[in-house]
Amino acid sequence: MVLARDIDPSASPLDYYSYELRRLREEAGLKQSQLGAIIFCTGSLIGMVENGRRVPTRDFSERVDAALGTGGVFSRLVGLVLRSQLPSWFQPYAEMEGQAAFISTYQCQLVHGLLQTEAYARAVLGVEKPDKLDAAVAARMDRQRILKRESPPVLWAVLDEAALHRQIGGREVMSGQLAHLLGLVERRWLEIQVLPFSAGQHAGMMGSFTLLRFDGAPDIHYSESYDSGHMTANAQVIKERSVGYARLQAEALPLRASAELIARVMEERYGKHPEADGRTVA
Repeated sequence: MVLARDIDPSASPLDYYSYELRRLREEAGLKQSQLGAIIFCTGSLIGMVENGRRVPTRDFSERVDAALGTGGVFSRLVGLVLRSQLPSWFQPYAEMEGQAAFISTYQCQLVHGLLQTEAYARAVLGVEKPDKLDAAVAARMDRQRILKRESPPVLWAVLDEAALHRQIGGREVMSGQLAHLLGLVERRWLEIQVLPFSAGQHAGMMGSFTLLRFDGAPDIHYSESYDSGHMTANAQVIKERSVGYARLQAEALPLRASAELIARVMEERYGKHPEADGRTVA
């Protein structure tokens, strides 16, 4: 049993969510265990969410809405809760990303967050956030909902070939991540190019960056360092980085050749290989 603690609903989106969950559950005359039974989870999980010790997922929120007949209250709140779990310096960018009509990104080391599998994201985020890993992963996965909208933004990603070879989370995780990328290439508004090692020096040598374009608003350039992000709408920066991105696109492999390289790396580097005794290893 999770002991109740006082919650200040004005302290954070998570505290407001926790406060409302307890209030509406009690208003419905349900114990934590009874609500848990209805939405197929334990009463202790309900208690942890009500005490702000567990960040709710979108699936959890939708099931709570259905059980309590809230009209979608928690499904609307959970987006704010998950966004609040992102680093404070990253939250302004995440908000802009969600409003963009066109996202152009170059990634020099990792697969972009909007394209990551949950297992890959867990491996990446686990390096710095082992104590809050579930919340960090849930927040990253929730960002990807913009790609599933009825009218999603255009996303054009140029990935350095290094991102395909850097083994994040082990062979199985990387195999799943590259398979995921191949599955995305069929989406109408999503394009993935790979900048091969053979390109040599290029316009992205200073590191990863992203350009956001909006309907009726200035473009934004975004880059980040170890613990901070920088956004600017400076016209000269936008001009220079737009030209730089166009050069990266020109130097990257064409779309079909990029997909072929991803498939080849997945098979040769992360596929199954027979051992001497005839067994296979992943």
